[in-house]
Amino acid sequence: MKRDLLSVRDLLAEEISALIGKAVKMKAELAAGTLPKSLAGKIVGLIFLKPSTRTRISFEAAVFRLGGHPIFMTGQDTQISRHEPLADMARVLERYIDAVVVRTFAHSDVEELAKFASVPVINALTDHSHPCQVLADLMTIREKRGTLENLTVAWVGDGNNVANSWINAALRLGFSLNLACPPGYEPDRELLDPALLKSNGKIRLIADPDEAVAGADVLYADVWASMGREDEAKVRMEAFQPYQINSRLLSCAPPHAIVLHCLPAHRGEEITSEVIESARAPVFDQAENRLHLQMALLDWLIGSREL
Repeated sequence: MKRDLLSVRDLLAEEISALIGKAVKMKAELAAGTLPKSLAGKIVGLIFLKPSTRTRISFEAAVFRLGGHPIFMTGQDTQISRHEPLADMARVLERYIDAVVVRTFAHSDVEELAKFASVPVINALTDHSHPCQVLADLMTIREKRGTLENLTVAWVGDGNNVANSWINAALRLGFSLNLACPPGYEPDRELLDPALLKSNGKIRLIADPDEAVAGADVLYADVWASMGREDEAKVRMEAFQPYQINSRLLSCAPPHAIVLHCLPAHRGEEITSEVIESARAPVFDQAENRLHLQMALLDWLIGSREL
């Protein structure tokens, strides 16, 4: 039976752990020149309706590294731009390619493609979630910390799609997640409110960022105005100023805490250059791990099919 990855919720805790372990193994194999070409003869379609640097290039590179062939498409390269039903598109693509990677606006788009396509569909970002990002982040944390056990993550800033995926990850794996968001900028309430109840106090909404990072192993930042919300930038700048990750806020966290950012970073806004350039912010290792996690994901879904 085919598997899709539309949300972290699509994976069991054991599968997340195994996928991260697989990514670590494949990272070592790539460095040693022994990476199996498990996608030889496979074609992966990448449909990107939103601009991208890391997500697009890491997926294309992952397919190439595993011996497959990626086909990149924007909205203008397909009949999506002329309102072809996604259900029709899904049933055409499944006859040509082995998997579909989609970066779009509405989460319902990836759900509809997955419903009608007989090949795996991977969410490469929607306005609601960004599962591949958070899975690679968890890989990075395990590399730097040695384990995901007894983990506390402090999300500082906008309750956006990445924050939503962190909520799903915390529910799956049972770690602690402190969400420090300005009032009115919390994550999706339809996701957050049930999560607050289900987590037995491990997921918390905390207004004060100093309190949120106290005891945290990881501080996480993202831009204050995500794609599509640029017109709100001025208003958000004022609301988010107390939520900047800077040296003062970092001093409220334990000395071992690391800082992650999914990039691109707006230095001087959600994070300072001083912090992001410090040894405590392995953001470029984090970006590299997008490649390795996605190699593992593709190998599992259409390659060796082993975890």
